Amino acid sequence: MDKTNDKFMFPRKSDLRTIKISDVDIDLPDLKNLHESKASAVARWLIKFIESGLKSGKIQLNDVLPSKPDFAYKLGVSIGTMQNAFRKIEDMGYVESKQCIGTLVKDKTKPTSSFRKLTSKREIAAEAIKRYILSDGFKVGSQLPSSRTVSTIIGFSSNTTRLALDYLTGQGILKHKYRNSDENGWVVLTLDFETSSSVSSSKNAKTLVDMVVVDLENYITKNLKVGDRMPAHAQLAQSLKASIKTVHDALKVLIDKGVLLPKRGRYGTTVVKLPNSELSNVKPETSIFASASDTAFYHYEKTQNHIKKMIAQDYEVGDKLPSISELSKTLDISPNTIRKAFHNLADEGYLVFSRGRYGGTFVIDIPEVESQAFKWLAVNPQYAKNYNEISSD
Repeated sequence: MDKTNDKFMFPRKSDLRTIKISDVDIDLPDLKNLHESKASAVARWLIKFIESGLKSGKIQLNDVLPSKPDFAYKLGVSIGTMQNAFRKIEDMGYVESKQCIGTLVKDKTKPTSSFRKLTSKREIAAEAIKRYILSDGFKVGSQLPSSRTVSTIIGFSSNTTRLALDYLTGQGILKHKYRNSDENGWVVLTLDFETSSSVSSSKNAKTLVDMVVVDLENYITKNLKVGDRMPAHAQLAQSLKASIKTVHDALKVLIDKGVLLPKRGRYGTTVVKLPNSELSNVKPETSIFASASDTAFYHYEKTQNHIKKMIAQDYEVGDKLPSISELSKTLDISPNTIRKAFHNLADEGYLVFSRGRYGGTFVIDIPEVESQAFKWLAVNPQYAKNYNEISSD
């Protein structure tokens, strides 16, 4: 695949210096009797660690911070708390996250990114909330409706809306009355803010995934034909200067459009229609079982789909899932099947694993449950031909 977007940097982790958790030598924060959330207290402590380290020379720009699980174990907090704390300091410009590399220390005075990043859904939702505050005449001290109500008004998912509300809290526009950020209690702190003309409030605005979809469509049109297999996710991610998760989401969009068809194992993801063509050339061996969508899943794929629904309905970012053995008993499924489903969801960016006293499987993103039926079954072409002949008799 041709290299594109050379203005973006795709660093290798081996070229960067990683700070060890044992090198974190400042006093730990007092997390008892707080008047704010643990995530906010941890965020302030992380900022102090970064600022003092930069001043003393112990930390340099583009150094990779220790992992969230390492910090969580050292501080005695959950992975979810660390996830929220890292998100807060990234919003404030102290760090920048990069999938497959880690969290890098950045220059707070230079907001431009060396990585390929565009407007996120959270930022678009935040702009929609700001416009909602102004258009509905909220005053300083007014309480917003619940995050679920706000999500309905602005047209975004509940999870994206909560992230946007947290983002506006970090900017000092909102405040949460309670210690923990449940769906109620958001209060307007100031109306002294501007809405960005460069960020649309529409949930259909261009995000990084949208742009990668366009890049993939151009690549397919120029380099592939119907029946060709797409390059591996990792190769696409490196060429497009985007994370594997972003490429995965972009490929899902093209699957929904009918441009690509995912198949398991060595068959990979293949082109079944060119992006600008109305014609589709789906071979019989890939389509004769399409009506039996549920049976097209491998057993662990069914389990993975069930766990996705369970997370979307019953869990939030930072929550800890039941153990593999607990789910095995509840679902009457082998532990190995659940373990494989967990690892797939971790690869997709929904779960993270942590060992030790505070270990477990934690939610780091809420999946959007889809009805897309993936045709995983590979069928011999001659069998498909005979099958169609018998069916037509």
